[in-house]
Amino acid sequence: MTVLSKTKSKTKLWIFICSTPVILFFLLGVAAVMLISREHDIGNDEIGGGDGEFETVGIAPEVERFRFAFERYARQEGVYDQVNVIMALTMQESGGRSLDIMQSSESIGLPPNTITDPEYSIEVGIKHFKKVFKEAGGDVRLALQSYNFGSGFIGYVKEHGGKYTKKLALDFSRLQAIKMGWRSYGDPNYVDHVMRYLKGSNKDVKPVDGAIDGYENIMKEALKYEGQPYVWGGSNPKSGFDCSGLVQWSYAKAGITLPRTAQEQHGATKKISEKQAVPGDLVFFGGTYEGKAITHVGIYVGEGRMFNSNDSGIQYSDLKSGYWRSHLVSFGRIKF
Repeated sequence: MTVLSKTKSKTKLWIFICSTPVILFFLLGVAAVMLISREHDIGNDEIGGGDGEFETVGIAPEVERFRFAFERYARQEGVYDQVNVIMALTMQESGGRSLDIMQSSESIGLPPNTITDPEYSIEVGIKHFKKVFKEAGGDVRLALQSYNFGSGFIGYVKEHGGKYTKKLALDFSRLQAIKMGWRSYGDPNYVDHVMRYLKGSNKDVKPVDGAIDGYENIMKEALKYEGQPYVWGGSNPKSGFDCSGLVQWSYAKAGITLPRTAQEQHGATKKISEKQAVPGDLVFFGGTYEGKAITHVGIYVGEGRMFNSNDSGIQYSDLKSGYWRSHLVSFGRIKF
């Protein structure tokens, strides 16, 4: 009996020792599958690859340390390519100096700063950003201002041209203040404040067949200022740019001399049809404000788009429909 008992004990011990690596391997495999599955689930609704239109600049360490959480919930909500915009928004909201880091308590009907968990604030804030971003039709500036004003601003913009402008933000703020009996309403300069923490992604400009000579150099220079605000009368990086100032400065970097104003640049070009236009040609508009016949100019980049400085900032704009289409006057080719 004693011998049998010892033999059985040794056998059990040997089986346990031999099976332990197998059990551990099995458990690690299960954990890995669960982790992969979880990451897959988070990314199911992802749109874009996170390489968005803007890069961050000047983000405080108090915000930057939560980048993983921003990326996680942005991916989960399908706005991963807006992570940098969301983090810039957070800089304006709190700079990382509040537990309710995105100041998102009010978006779910709670008093300000009710949320005391930064990660939960990010989760709620990104859900709210996704909502206004979708309602704004993907217009980053309209979504940003609506994060501050509320989605009612989106309806107001749609009733007044359908395009975010600083003037509409100022008008809406004033009207809401009167309506509510308050001294002020929101921050009509919110977009400019957020844009301080963003810059254009400055991706390399790919060669384009048929473009004018110097197009790559023109766009490499112009893209340095993407995301910066429009500045009336601005003609250089130090002062900022208005529409013709950006054109004059960018073309000069390619060795092309142009006059200063949109009206003068219009006169310095040969008029061509839209079908003839190639990247690097100019596109002119009228009636965007009272004054001369030609009131705005942009750089044509092909596929029905232009790059320009307008009230919404320095950005790409669509020419196929909407506001710019309704004000389009002509295309022009520079006389070399």
